[in-house]
Amino acid sequence: MTPANRKKMVVAHSVRPDAPLHEVETNRTLARWLAHILGLKFGGSYDPELHCGHDLYLLPTQTLVGAAAALELGVKGPDDLWGGYVDHDFICTKAISHGLRNKNAHAPQGWSPLFSERVRNVVLDGLSVFSLDDARPAAEHLLYTGPIRLKPIHACAGRGQEVIKSLDQFDAVLARPDAKALFTEGVVLEQDLDDVITHSVGQSFIGDRVLSYCGDQYLTTDGQGEQVYGGSNLLVVQGYYDDLLELTLPDDVRLAIQQAQVFDSAADESYPGFYASRRNYDIAQGLDSNGKRRSGVLEQSWRMGGASSAEVAALQSFINDPGMRAIRVSSVERYIDQPLPADAIEVYRGPAQNSDFLLKYVTVKSYDG
Repeated sequence: MTPANRKKMVVAHSVRPDAPLHEVETNRTLARWLAHILGLKFGGSYDPELHCGHDLYLLPTQTLVGAAAALELGVKGPDDLWGGYVDHDFICTKAISHGLRNKNAHAPQGWSPLFSERVRNVVLDGLSVFSLDDARPAAEHLLYTGPIRLKPIHACAGRGQEVIKSLDQFDAVLARPDAKALFTEGVVLEQDLDDVITHSVGQSFIGDRVLSYCGDQYLTTDGQGEQVYGGSNLLVVQGYYDDLLELTLPDDVRLAIQQAQVFDSAADESYPGFYASRRNYDIAQGLDSNGKRRSGVLEQSWRMGGASSAEVAALQSFINDPGMRAIRVSSVERYIDQPLPADAIEVYRGPAQNSDFLLKYVTVKSYDG
């Protein structure tokens, strides 16, 4: 941390009142770990009475939304948290990845058409929908070129998504009792890919340190038999994207990094109130319905995420060895009770929201083997 921030107290903050235990405890573990790394006091979970008047460094589980929420927490800018801030809720969801069907389509307050213009060439084909009336025309437009994926904008870890292959199938979705509420809250309709690899690209700004990384993520099966996020393998450098691109990287990884950079810059330009000290982007690469290879940013994460534990482990490694150029770190989530692998760092072990058990841990390997 910079000298001015040495007196800060690191505090975990579970934003959602109904957050599951594994989210709350993971948040506390990472906050405690980060406080240790930075040589700061750990203040536990945020308590407005207990922490009133303290200079805090916050680790929120969600992106902060609205000036009032940030002000209440004492967050004035990116130096006050490891996460992000937006003026309106939809900005921190996958909704901003795509434009609307036309100028007459319903848009939430604060919507920026500029963003979708800036990212058009770095995302997959898709549309965002915010009303039931706009849903069918959007689906009809996209289904001409092949199957689409329906993605509720507030769903995470891949949950709640459906692949739609025909207009009849989409009409069945519209006939559900909850259809109006679903589309009013916001839905992304996006071309579906086969043989998908999901890349993770991002940066963390913590104190006076900048970490940039690339990697991939993979799925696992939860206790309900659903395919969900299972972990990330990251290659991390000290420095910016230019430092990352100096490494020997495959062409598909370079493309993912470049697409993430465009997406990231568009957010800064299109939503001036936005700021973030953790910026993570998921980029999908696979085959479309015509067998053509496609690559595009799916969504952003300006908050604590699945790869956050790996980023903290990388930070610890760079502080331990300042001359190290790069490090390989992995975050792992498993829904089966098992012993911790050798040399792994346990992040969470206990019940999960959709399963009886969840194990989260981190592994660290040298860059050059």
